[in-house]
Amino acid sequence: MTVLSIVLQILLILYYLFSGTAKVVGAKYWSEMFQHLGLPQWFRVVTGFVQLAGAAVLIVGYWYAGAIGWAGIWLGVTMVAAFFVHLKAKDPIGKSSPALVFATINIVLIVIHADELIHPFA
Repeated sequence: MTVLSIVLQILLILYYLFSGTAKVVGAKYWSEMFQHLGLPQWFRVVTGFVQLAGAAVLIVGYWYAGAIGWAGIWLGVTMVAAFFVHLKAKDPIGKSSPALVFATINIVLIVIHADELIHPFA
């Protein structure tokens, strides 16, 4: 595992643990954000659990490097979808770009661990 991969994993784990937990518990910021985006509050909770699951798989990736690529796919798709939801809501680029940045970080992890996707627990 490369230093770049480890650093990106740490960054993503911290972000998704924080963000996922805040969504699940109903932090004001996220409740208002989902309302602004026209999404139901139950979807905020589902999104939070998706992020927490992705963070858990990233943690497993320290023992099984192939899991990192699958977590990157799982979370990357989520972030691309978030970016398009922000665009649909006509949010300014400042509100839309974090989702795109996190999608890009996930893509980098996917590329780094592409060879391990076939055997994630080898």
